This record gives sequence, C-alpha cells and structure tokens, in this order.
Amino acid sequence: MDSINAQPLEILLVEDNPGDIRLIKEILKETKIRTNIQVAMDGEAALKLLFNTENLNAAPRPDLILLDLNLPKIDGRELLSEIKCSENLKSIPVVILTTSTAEEDIIETYNNHANSYITKPVDLDHFIRVVESIKDFWLSIVKLPRSDET
Repeated sequence: MDSINAQPLEILLVEDNPGDIRLIKEILKETKIRTNIQVAMDGEAALKLLFNTENLNAAPRPDLILLDLNLPKIDGRELLSEIKCSENLKSIPVVILTTSTAEEDIIETYNNHANSYITKPVDLDHFIRVVESIKDFWLSIVKLPRSDET
C-alpha cells in the first residue's frame, strides 16, 4: 500500500503550548507520508477524543500519540495510564514530549508503557531537530499498528 493512496497516518498531539503546537504541526506535515493531526490542549479533551465512541463524528483512532506531561485538567501521566489500561487503545504508541527532566517522571511513564520519553529542548533550533527526529523515526522507520488495520 503506497503512501499516496493510503489512509493518512492519524496523530494525536496532546499539548497546551500554542507555539509548540504550531511548530510540531509544521514539522510533521513535512513528510511524504500523509498525516492528519488532531490536537487536544488538555488531558480531559484528549480523553474525550480517545474514548468518544458514541459520537459518529468522533475523531479517528490515532496511530501515534505525542503527549506532554504537564497539562491542565488531567495531566499527561494520568492520561498515559488511562490509554495503556484500555484494551482498545493500549497498542497505540505514545511518545512523551515534555519539559520535565524529573527522574520519577521518566520511570513512571516507562512503567506505564510509554514508548519513548523525550525532553523538549529550550533552544528553538534544538527543539526543531528533536521534532524532526521524532518525525523521521516514528513516521518513516517504525511500522505502526495502523488504526485502519485493527
């Protein structure tokens, strides 16, 4: 199945910083693979997107989740736990992309089955390189369990 005719790769970006959202979306769109990026600006909104099975207009199941930990309402730690405890969602890879460098966050997220933990660089050029690395690895190298194949 070539990327031109394939369903777009569904990405859920859970991030509350508008500047980071804009930059991440721009970088992820620069790929040969078609992507559809849904944004949730807090953990509660992400839960509604992920678990809203009654709404016929609900967002499609993501193929990949990029998750900040420090979110309003429901934080990323709790959201990760909810995702990985769900039979329907636990196979979705979750990439933690956060400012937290706390060892306990790193340990807790891996114990809750995060697929990778990346600390956001403060420097813009480094931040761009990090997101490009995520894009290159997760969208080009890794074989994801596609939502249209489950």
